[in-house]
Amino acid sequence: MPGEIAIAFAAVLILATAAAVVAVRTRRVVTTPTERAVHAALHTASLAAHALRHGLDADSAQRAAPVLRKLTGADAVVVYGASGEHLAHDPSDRSTWTTDALAAAAAIADQALTGQRRIMSAHRAGAMVAQPLLTDDGDALGVLVAVTSRQPGPGMLGAIGEVASYAASQLELADLDASRARLDRAEVLALRAQISPHFIYNALNTIASFVRTDPGRARELILEFADFTRYSFRAAGQYTTLSDELGNIDRYLTLERARFGEALTVRLQVAPEMLAVVVPFLALQPLVENAVRHGFAGRGGGTVEILARDDGTDCVVTVEDDGIGMDPEALRSGPADALAAGTQDVSSHSAHVGLTNVDHRLRAAFGNDYGLVVETALGAGTRVIMRVPKFASGVRADGGAFG
Repeated sequence: MPGEIAIAFAAVLILATAAAVVAVRTRRVVTTPTERAVHAALHTASLAAHALRHGLDADSAQRAAPVLRKLTGADAVVVYGASGEHLAHDPSDRSTWTTDALAAAAAIADQALTGQRRIMSAHRAGAMVAQPLLTDDGDALGVLVAVTSRQPGPGMLGAIGEVASYAASQLELADLDASRARLDRAEVLALRAQISPHFIYNALNTIASFVRTDPGRARELILEFADFTRYSFRAAGQYTTLSDELGNIDRYLTLERARFGEALTVRLQVAPEMLAVVVPFLALQPLVENAVRHGFAGRGGGTVEILARDDGTDCVVTVEDDGIGMDPEALRSGPADALAAGTQDVSSHSAHVGLTNVDHRLRAAFGNDYGLVVETALGAGTRVIMRVPKFASGVRADGGAFG
């Protein structure tokens, strides 16, 4: 049976990336030996994928080793890391793995780290096959050593090679996931950096002005400011709900209204069913801050309107101001290019960076059908439209330290 599974795996490797389909139960009964072998291979491949999608370490290698042994049809396997360190072997009984056997496996694995398969024949007609786990660029992520009691033929060598290639692809996907997570964290940090120091300075000055004239009001504003900063810098994941984002926007606008007074008018219209929609963390802050900071620059006030409406399978959030607007040509060009060309001042450049950051995060999370649409012209105000799906597979609000 192991040999049959190994051969079937090599034949259907291109389907292994869709191994989750095996979990879908159908009414069709699998009857032929070939069909059973194919289904068994795909199911086993999905187990290997699950073990390796978090990277290669001692824990993941220990979980993957029995699966890899089954897929290759080998009597035993050893998994080594990128530096040649021993991570796991299967089976784990000492009768299979003597000190000499492990030493031999380590030696041949070290040779395979150069990127080439190595085969070592044993005294009892068996062999060790060290197959490197190579990326598309030829870098070795580790080594799979397969031990067999018989001389491996072309079929088994092919199966070992395909299994190693499949394992390497899963490790590359794991690295891609980790890189995406690091990028998301970096973009959140960049957005936090975009929170205007001028806003913080002005908010504290406004609070200070109320300390003597209206201590109660000053106390309320201090609490709003504390909650705003605690939310914005919370230890959280990459997503939150629209309700939480709007709550923080309300704190921000409360502080701005305390400074502008009646000169700042805010209109908020949100469909209740949209409050639970998941959005990237701090997605709304740059949009609203841009409306207040750049919409009313030199005017002392204006109107900001925030709408969230149901649009079929999507939620559409609109942030609009009646301020000074922006140059569309400068907005179309890259922010750095526009700044270098003198078509944007530093303040507008900061706004452009914030909007671009949010647009990238939306597209990364939900695809290119989503993102920001900016409608603006000099002297005509600005409308920023953010479209997100009401439901997205794999995207959920993460808990944080706030609240």
